[in-house]
Amino acid sequence: MIQYIKGTISWVGEKSIVVENQGIGYHISVPASVLDRIPAVGSQVTIYTYLHVREDLLQLFGFLTRDDLEVFRLLITVSGIGPKGGLAILSVMSADELRFAVLAGDTKAIARTPGIGAKTAGKLILELKDKLKLEDVTEAGLNREEAMSSGENGSEYSRMVADAAEALTALGYSAGEAMKAVRAVEPREDMTVEALLKQSLRYL
Repeated sequence: MIQYIKGTISWVGEKSIVVENQGIGYHISVPASVLDRIPAVGSQVTIYTYLHVREDLLQLFGFLTRDDLEVFRLLITVSGIGPKGGLAILSVMSADELRFAVLAGDTKAIARTPGIGAKTAGKLILELKDKLKLEDVTEAGLNREEAMSSGENGSEYSRMVADAAEALTALGYSAGEAMKAVRAVEPREDMTVEALLKQSLRYL
């Protein structure tokens, strides 16, 4: 119903923000990742939103990117994980880190979320593993300028990053650790999966 809200940040709390648009203040629950990156009060911002409707409640949940919103929508399709649970997960890990965790079967990474146990994490992986693609892991988060400077198109570079990260998880690193290490490597025109993997290990 409400795809996004563009306006001025008028208040920032511990778990939510208020964005004013045309004299109306929208109270939006957000993950910790948004609070870490949100500009100062008085700044302009665009928040992509999900409107949760219950018999006794209307609640907005917001994100800085469409990708985060889409991952949130997938999370709340999992039985036992409501909007608050989805928000909690995206407060602990990024959308890409969650993709890695699901595709690598890393229940421990997901279970680090307060209120999400190993059983629920396993159910999440089971229900979402066929809805997430390995090549999608870096498609949304990939910096286009970095991809261009590497001499690869976004899709090819995404596959390269995904392959290197998958190899790191096979070595025993968590999905989150693998994601951060691979993304920390500066892309080059002559980059190969092997070179990317070797350089990623320096960050672990």
